[in-house]
Amino acid sequence: MKNVVLGRTGIEVPQNGFGALPLQRVSVEEAVKILRRAYDGGIRFFDTARAYSDSEVKLGEAFGTGYVDRKDIFIASKTKATTPEDFWKDLETSLSNLKTDYIDIYQFHMMNTCYRPGDGSGMYECMEEARRQGKIRFISGTAHKYGIAQELIESELYDTVQYPMSYLASEKEIELIELANQHNVGFICMKGLAGGLITNSKAAMAFISQFDGAVPIWGIQRESELEEWLSYMDETPVMDDEIFNFIKSERDELMGEFCRGCGYCMPCTVGIEINNCNRMSLMLRRAPSKGWLSEHWQKEMEKIEDCVNCGKCISKCPYELQIPTLLRKNLEDYREVLKGNRKV
Repeated sequence: MKNVVLGRTGIEVPQNGFGALPLQRVSVEEAVKILRRAYDGGIRFFDTARAYSDSEVKLGEAFGTGYVDRKDIFIASKTKATTPEDFWKDLETSLSNLKTDYIDIYQFHMMNTCYRPGDGSGMYECMEEARRQGKIRFISGTAHKYGIAQELIESELYDTVQYPMSYLASEKEIELIELANQHNVGFICMKGLAGGLITNSKAAMAFISQFDGAVPIWGIQRESELEEWLSYMDETPVMDDEIFNFIKSERDELMGEFCRGCGYCMPCTVGIEINNCNRMSLMLRRAPSKGWLSEHWQKEMEKIEDCVNCGKCISKCPYELQIPTLLRKNLEDYREVLKGNRKV
């Protein structure tokens, strides 16, 4: 496992970060156990967010009570605030939840615009003041939209940028890593498993290990998942012919019009859970199908019939998907699977 330096921050960590979003689905006790095992196994970078319900609280319980020296770990968190008032409220709440005096990397969450000094929003100035007060160390942002990520990097106002990056990324998206390196901006890779569509962790690790300056954060909620990633700390997969050919076949199957599950399209005006329903065909075939065929999901899928083609989801989709059309394709396939006409 190679160490990676996150651009101008100088933060150096093993190239396996911990994505703490899934920890909101487990108990505090289980989360603390998993987080401490991650630390003991060598992971030093932990990513959370104010929006991840009690994820910050669980990190605080694991590491803010004396189990580690605070300087031995690096914590990233995020705010979805769009006003200075909400920014300060979120930051103080995060610091309290995390039981820490500072956050290493503080990020604007799911950015739709690149905040700049003097743009009238006051948001970038909030980051600068928080850094001056010592409550954060580095100013950062996350984005799902290519254009926003590119602007964040090229502005050189942000110390790191977080963007979806997996072996299903387009060549243009992959080039963002090199662009970040050119501007000395750390590149944090989220959704390295493409929201659950990628099930081969070895291939996912081999892919990202090709690039300098990039730290992936793997979403973890089970000890078994954690142990898989920890096993790569000593024996990191490399891009050999077998993995290269496997990734090629995956890209041939999945590239194009498929939903990554980012949720930018939500909420739906008629209550459709777009970010899951819009990729149901893939989830049925790439994850245990029993859960997706439950009564709950049957009801959720039938909501697609209520779509009024308002187009709001299309305007918000960073991948410019024709969502109503894809939803109906997924519903048709789902019904055929339920009837037994198609196997998964």
